[in-house]
Amino acid sequence: MKRLSQDFAAAQARGDSDAGVSIGRDLRYWVQRLATAQTIAGSSDNADVRFGSTVTIVRRDGRRQTWRIVGEDEADPAGGTISYVSPLARALAGKKLGDCVSVGDTDVEIVAIAR
Repeated sequence: MKRLSQDFAAAQARGDSDAGVSIGRDLRYWVQRLATAQTIAGSSDNADVRFGSTVTIVRRDGRRQTWRIVGEDEADPAGGTISYVSPLARALAGKKLGDCVSVGDTDVEIVAIAR
């Protein structure tokens, strides 16, 4: 946010209203996100899938995939992270090692859970 604040001030100093509007919007967004952020206590317990877990699944066709369950702003499926509100993460939430879950039209088995 510090960088956005500096960029916003610089845009105002230049008289660049287009940049000021764009940066101001981003700045307001991140200020609001920070104000509503909630800290979740960490756990080393890998008994079940929850926010922050790294989960490895095996699909019916044998594909093995691993994702870390993160917040919406951090999600990057191609980079190995999925949002906790995604259909897959919601299906996995609360499940344990060895559990099978249905996701869409396929079933997957949980083969590893890590923190």
